[in-house]
Amino acid sequence: MSDAQPAGKRAGRVMLVLAWGAGLLLATHFFGKWEDRQANPNQQPQSVHGTDFIEVRLASGRGGHYLLDGQINGDTVTFLLDTGASAVAIPAGLADELGLKRGAPITLSTANGQSTGYRTRLNSLQLGDIQLHDVAALIAPGMDGDEVLLGMSALKQLEFTQKGGTLVLRQSTSLK
Repeated sequence: MSDAQPAGKRAGRVMLVLAWGAGLLLATHFFGKWEDRQANPNQQPQSVHGTDFIEVRLASGRGGHYLLDGQINGDTVTFLLDTGASAVAIPAGLADELGLKRGAPITLSTANGQSTGYRTRLNSLQLGDIQLHDVAALIAPGMDGDEVLLGMSALKQLEFTQKGGTLVLRQSTSLK
C-alpha cells in the first residue's frame, strides 16, 4: 500500500486551496471597500446647481462625523468637517506631499496641548463642485493621519445646515 496520492486528487486539493485563497482575497477586498464607505460615505460628493447656488449634500459617517473627499490645489484629500477649528488644518506629512510652503510659525492650541504650526495659503480648495480660492490654512506637525480638518477659514465662505444625519454645504454664486 502506497502513501502517494494519484496526481488528479493532489491537483484537485491544490485547486481547492487556491479557490479558497482567491475567495478570501475577494472577501477582504470587498469588506475593506465597504468599511471605507461606512467611514466616509462621501467619497464622490454629488453637487446640485441652482440658479444662484451650488450645493453639496453630505451623509454622516460612522460616529456622526462628516468626511468627504475633495481637493487641495488639484490633489485629492479627505476632509473632516470641524466647525471648532478656526482654520483648515493639514497634517505636516500630507502638507509636504502636497508641496505646501510653510509660512510664519504660529502657536496652536489643541485638545492635546500647545504646539507650533505654520501658516500657509491654499490656491484652491474643492468640495464637489464648490470651489474656494486663496484659503488660509495651517500646517500642523502634531496631527496624525491624512485627514484635513475643514475649519472655519473655509466654512465661513459657505452656508451650512445639518439635519437628520445630512449636512448641506451651499455656495452662493450670485454677485453681490
